[in-house]
Amino acid sequence: MKRLVVVSNRVGPLKDTGKAGGLAVALVDMLRERGGVWFGWSGEISDVGTFSELRRERSKTVELCTIDIDATDNAEFYAGYANRTLWPVLHYRLDIAEFSPVFEAGYRRVNERFAARLLPLLRSDDQIWVHDYHFFHLGAELRRMGVENRIGFFLHIPFPPPDMLSALPRHRDLVRSLLAYDLIGLQTDRDRRHFVDYLREEAGGVDLGDGRVEAWGRIARVAAFPIGIDTEGFHEFADGPEGRRERLRLERHLNGRRQIVGVDRIDYSKGIPHRFRAVERFFDDYPEHRGKVSLLQVAPPSRSEVDAYAEIRRELEHLAGHINGRFADVDWTPIRFITRGFPRRALSGVYRASRMALVTPLRDGMNLVAKEYVAAQDHQDPGVLLLSRFAGAAESMGEALIVNPYAADEVASAIKAALDMPLDERRARHHALYTRLVEGDAKHWANSFLSMLDR
Repeated sequence: MKRLVVVSNRVGPLKDTGKAGGLAVALVDMLRERGGVWFGWSGEISDVGTFSELRRERSKTVELCTIDIDATDNAEFYAGYANRTLWPVLHYRLDIAEFSPVFEAGYRRVNERFAARLLPLLRSDDQIWVHDYHFFHLGAELRRMGVENRIGFFLHIPFPPPDMLSALPRHRDLVRSLLAYDLIGLQTDRDRRHFVDYLREEAGGVDLGDGRVEAWGRIARVAAFPIGIDTEGFHEFADGPEGRRERLRLERHLNGRRQIVGVDRIDYSKGIPHRFRAVERFFDDYPEHRGKVSLLQVAPPSRSEVDAYAEIRRELEHLAGHINGRFADVDWTPIRFITRGFPRRALSGVYRASRMALVTPLRDGMNLVAKEYVAAQDHQDPGVLLLSRFAGAAESMGEALIVNPYAADEVASAIKAALDMPLDERRARHHALYTRLVEGDAKHWANSFLSMLDR
């Protein structure tokens, strides 16, 4: 079995994946099974930056190898091109994207430097798996340095339609770099169609069938690999000590009232302001539920150095205050807005205590909160998932209540339907969703990608 080399912006942890996000959970077992290296940013900003000493941490057959970046790299590569340019463009938000030649140059520079630092770690038969929008150019840089290994790339966020991506200056250079990878993985069939359509329209590309595409004299395979979670492991979290403690604490607080839960980073792609307005519409349209149902919105901040994110937080605080001012009573608050995160084990108990989840992004590559909520439920008395049609998860989670997050009245009506849904229907919907999550779990996702890369 070939050694696996994983490249991502942030790495690990290797030991306590209960505190990690979906990417770590999906990759750690595969790295342990094959042996290998996980290479990326240390999370540190230093004067020497990408020329820093290589930090190494070994756990059995896996080694974490990380380097620093400097303050200029952080401003131009990470906060700049990655998060002010690519993130909004790939989430269909041209109105807030910033197009700066300085940002773009920083992005290319850091991709070249990461490739140069990775090169001495590689063996001739390694499989290399590069992750996400931070490293579009990394494969092309490795090829320029003479690397002939199989290299795969997986994009965790959406790939937009051609007319959206073509607004990005030098978009052809960006996508041409992707063709240096042997396998390009996307979250959904819709994302794959957008990618192939782009190649046809902008590069005269040809769909050769069997997942292969040809453009700029290069043939690559492009396929959808919907990322999963450790479904059964997350279900066990909800029955474990941390999950049970959090569930009991919430149930005591709720005292027979029903809870809706939302869990998102503060990000304009998540549609949290739209969600708050839908909850307000719900209490307007169905006043009999006032005092009986509340929304718990967990929203840890992210990318606080980007102005758009600070503005969203201010908007959310204003909306929550406005709605609570309208509807709250002395012993009931309609929206509880928490801007700190929970460990995943504790979060499983929050999900278990919630009668429904509102997962209503305006655009999302997949959205693992939807899958975690389903996984955490009690099979005998499960809650109901309300899911945005614009989340990648909606492509394979049709038993959820699929909603348009822009339509407050539609979301309010779906909340009412979820509250009124009989137990037999809740069980049937949950059983179908849970079964599919087990079949398409994180291990299946990683195995599927690497098996195709092998071929």
